[in-house]
Amino acid sequence: DNHDNQRGHGGGGGPLTHFEPRPYKLATAFMLAHPYGFTRLMSSYNFDRSNTDQGPPHNGDNINDVTINADLTCGNGWTCEHRWREIYNMVAFRNIVMGQNLQHWWDNGNYQIAFGRGNKGFIAMNMDNHNLDQTLQTGLPAGTYCDVISGSYDGSSCSGTEIQVGNDGNAHFSISNSSDDPMIAIHVGAKKGQPKVTT
Repeated sequence: DNHDNQRGHGGGGGPLTHFEPRPYKLATAFMLAHPYGFTRLMSSYNFDRSNTDQGPPHNGDNINDVTINADLTCGNGWTCEHRWREIYNMVAFRNIVMGQNLQHWWDNGNYQIAFGRGNKGFIAMNMDNHNLDQTLQTGLPAGTYCDVISGSYDGSSCSGTEIQVGNDGNAHFSISNSSDDPMIAIHVGAKKGQPKVTT
């Protein structure tokens, strides 16, 4: 999306925007995980969809300061999609897997997909009408990884889901189709027992 088409101005039909956070986060995560093309992230503000000419959050003639909430998202009328955990963690994912080939593609023939990026990262996504429950080849070294969608890695522990990758590179993924964020992403920069990689 961009600042014009998220308001229905210009061409392009009906793009995904921050007003539909679930599919928007999925699409953005896919874009950041896949090696194709160049990426661009939006940083928006809230506006009344019935008034597409509405300007940024303001108080009188002054634009509101961007305030940062405890979870690192923005407040004071600002959306800041680039500060959503699922998105900023996938920016780190993209940086870590840079230059790695897409491999270990899997899909169920419908709306569940998964793929790896060399031996650096792996993502699984579920937009189907039933749960994803699958053991998949990740291509990653054995170990315990922190899912960077449901949480983060602080250098010693995971705040979200943990994924165990076996010596054969396989890992089991369970993703509910009713989850707010129906995806799991792991990478070597968020592997327990290793220093946190900052990018």
